[in-house]
Amino acid sequence: MRQTKICGLTTADTVKASVDGGAAFLGFNFFAKSPRYLTPEAAARLAEPVRRDGPRQPPKLVAVTVDPDDALLDQIMATLKPDLIQLHGHETPARTQQVRTRTGVGIIKVLSVTDASDIAAAAPYDDLVEHLLFDARPPKGSDLPGGMGARFDWTLLTDRRYARPHMLAGGLNPWNVKEALQLSGAPIADVSSGVERGPGLKDGPLITAFLDAVRSV
Repeated sequence: MRQTKICGLTTADTVKASVDGGAAFLGFNFFAKSPRYLTPEAAARLAEPVRRDGPRQPPKLVAVTVDPDDALLDQIMATLKPDLIQLHGHETPARTQQVRTRTGVGIIKVLSVTDASDIAAAAPYDDLVEHLLFDARPPKGSDLPGGMGARFDWTLLTDRRYARPHMLAGGLNPWNVKEALQLSGAPIADVSSGVERGPGLKDGPLITAFLDAVRSV
């Protein structure tokens, strides 16, 4: 069965919709330029009911970062206490290993994709991370590394296998995610802007529709 990560959550009602709908991962964004930005303290408040009242196997909490320094990592670990750190910047394999060692939790490393060479660039990270996440490369000059609704050729991932289940992101929404997963073969779908009614404004019914679509694959 395919799994889903709902990324960039900012409100209690959309966190609840994600949990109730069976999301396997909840992402909280700590990149200050993002419309989905939260402080670690705000994310911890949203996560507390999930840990207290959530299902027996609650979704994993993901801290989404972009080239984080050690001070931010320490703050996130002390407040949110996430299950996974997502690295969405230009982190090298060496830096990825440093973050893994410092935090003691699993890593999601994002690879921005335009063509097959970008898929190949994942190889040095494969043994270092819990999940590889393939996302569309943002337009030149963009201040954001993702969450913009851009997509890449999903067939670039067809028949690809990695040490652990990988994630597909980039332009996914409730109407195309089934096709995207069938073409790519990815075991996990990651969505942010595709379940929003405006930048950073998650929509509960869209989240539910997306989760239902993934379950139908």
